Amino acid sequence: MSSNTSEPHQWLEQLVGQWTFHHECINPDGSKMQVDGRVDCRMLGNLWLVCEYSGGSGEEQWSSIMALGYDNTKSAYVGSFVASMMDNLWLYQGDRNEAGNAVVLQTEGPKFDGSGTCPYRDTIKIIDADCWQMTSEMQDDDGNWICFMNGTQQRDG
Repeated sequence: MSSNTSEPHQWLEQLVGQWTFHHECINPDGSKMQVDGRVDCRMLGNLWLVCEYSGGSGEEQWSSIMALGYDNTKSAYVGSFVASMMDNLWLYQGDRNEAGNAVVLQTEGPKFDGSGTCPYRDTIKIIDADCWQMTSEMQDDDGNWICFMNGTQQRDG
């Protein structure tokens, strides 16, 4: 096991800080919802990024934790995601896009209608030093990617 950081680990450090987010979500029934809150991102050692979200819409409050790192043996970003409103543990694996400004994370999870599982992908895209976007998509039975969450994180202060 290596404890040396590599350039992909350093890429994650751009997300360290305190952020305010605004997410636009599409519910399983097709209705839209606005979600606002905070995300605090810190490094665990120099290899793992831990992002702790808290937010909600109206009286529905939730929290989640995302952990991301880079596995040099797999040559891939890896991570996990858990949230207070779901019982699924999401395990990520992915890579940066060609432009180098985004990490695209693939995972598998339950379909919204409960009829099985499907591929998902979350994309973290750096806009600038004070802004990044998070997009969540699921793949339908025809192979089309459907965006169900798009959010912007702005650095506090």
